Amino acid sequence: MKPIRLMAGFLTVGFWTLASRILGFVREILITAYIGPGPLMDAFVAAFRLPNMFRRFFAEGAFNAAFVPMFSKKLEAEDNAEGFAQQAFNLLALTVLALVAVAMIFMPALVWLTAEGYYGDPRFDLTVGFGRIVFPYILFMSLAALFSGILNATGKFAVAAAAPVLLNIFACSAMIAGAVLGQSVIDWLIWTIPVAGIAQLMLVWISVERSGIKIRPGHPRWSPEMSRLVRVAVPAALASGVMQINLVVGQLVASQTENAVSWLFVADRLYQLPLGVVGIAVGIVLLPDLSRRLSAGDDIGARDAYSRAGEFSLLLTLPSAVAFLTMPIPLVSVLYERGATGASDVQAIALAVAIYGLGLPAFVLQKLLQPLYFAREDTRTPFRYAVWAMIINAGIAVGLHPVIGWLAPAVAASVAGWAMVALLHLGTRRMGEVARFDERFRRRAWRIAIASGVMGGLLWICGSYGAWLFQLPGWRYLALTALILAGASTYFVVGQLIGAFNLREFRQSLRRGGAR
Repeated sequence: MKPIRLMAGFLTVGFWTLASRILGFVREILITAYIGPGPLMDAFVAAFRLPNMFRRFFAEGAFNAAFVPMFSKKLEAEDNAEGFAQQAFNLLALTVLALVAVAMIFMPALVWLTAEGYYGDPRFDLTVGFGRIVFPYILFMSLAALFSGILNATGKFAVAAAAPVLLNIFACSAMIAGAVLGQSVIDWLIWTIPVAGIAQLMLVWISVERSGIKIRPGHPRWSPEMSRLVRVAVPAALASGVMQINLVVGQLVASQTENAVSWLFVADRLYQLPLGVVGIAVGIVLLPDLSRRLSAGDDIGARDAYSRAGEFSLLLTLPSAVAFLTMPIPLVSVLYERGATGASDVQAIALAVAIYGLGLPAFVLQKLLQPLYFAREDTRTPFRYAVWAMIINAGIAVGLHPVIGWLAPAVAASVAGWAMVALLHLGTRRMGEVARFDERFRRRAWRIAIASGVMGGLLWICGSYGAWLFQLPGWRYLALTALILAGASTYFVVGQLIGAFNLREFRQSLRRGGAR
């Protein structure tokens, strides 16, 4: 078995995801500055969420949870992996094309189901129009997810991780062009999204071709392998569907309050930075590696991979969560307070960021635990757990709305996230030692927590006594940069001193990844 270099893979995917998220920040900064919280931004958020929701439902959630382990095992056994990928491509393309056709026809109903609070005001018609322009994006992204799965299974992570950067490059360029030309920025943004989807698809498709696997559009054929793929994918689709229902419930609740959908969207994008860098990187790299190791009977290697992924998750997730809890206002103010976004918007977004920060470790731990199931082609158990998490999310979001208003969806998401982690963890007990963290993880985990706590204390003190600096137009950027650097330096110095991690290991991983 040709091994997948886990840490190098985490760092590669993490680097490109970080680049994408940073450009995503630029995109959200431009959106909040040029458009700002209000009817247009509310409509854009609801419309853009539709293809993203179904993309996670079909491609990143269901299809890859079934496809990547099966493809990895065929690749390991040299059992016509290319033919299997070709059949999967044809089946996925036909399914998503049918979905796009239905959605284009019934877009008003789809908007009503996902943002009922818009009905009767201008946001509804705007969302329907925007939705019909951006929804074809799901076709390109679903097929791109399949090609990315092929690249990840072969240990080639860079191109697949870099592809999402194109969306943000295209979107930022379009908004700047629209503003410079004095035209409607929202129109430039909306029409650019499907174009960016085509660019992403072509990038990963070409990379797969260069790796020696040739995929061409063709007529779908039903076979025992496709039947098995669908049987594994359907529970994963239902599980992903449940998670998307959580987002819809949150949007339905938030749509009752003007600007709330925009506030939650911006807060969500901020906590998605560490979630993307850590959680998605871990899930992408760990799943094919676990699948191949379990197929080869390498339980010791599988446990080591799981434990190292856990270390990597804690290493970046805990300090990020602490930062969101201790300095949300400086972060949001410096990043977004300009143009159409004012001080009242900053206060609202910052409160949501702090609440999401409480749930951030849970969202990352889910990405760590789910591959233990998916690598065994068990998608039914996570589905059952996701249903319970959905019930908890809906109950809290709807039940707390009369009490705390538009913040209820953020509280519900964090609580439901921890409930999902607890269920996934309990379910791993039957998997034996493979699903148990090793002694090195247990030794380092509490030290990472201590280092994060020390960093949080410093951030809180500096943020409290230096709050006036963040109100000075010429100084607030330097103040935030200095605060972040001070916090990061404290965390890494303390962590190194108390044995929470060893920075030499990262340098070695970077050299191995570069040599590759």
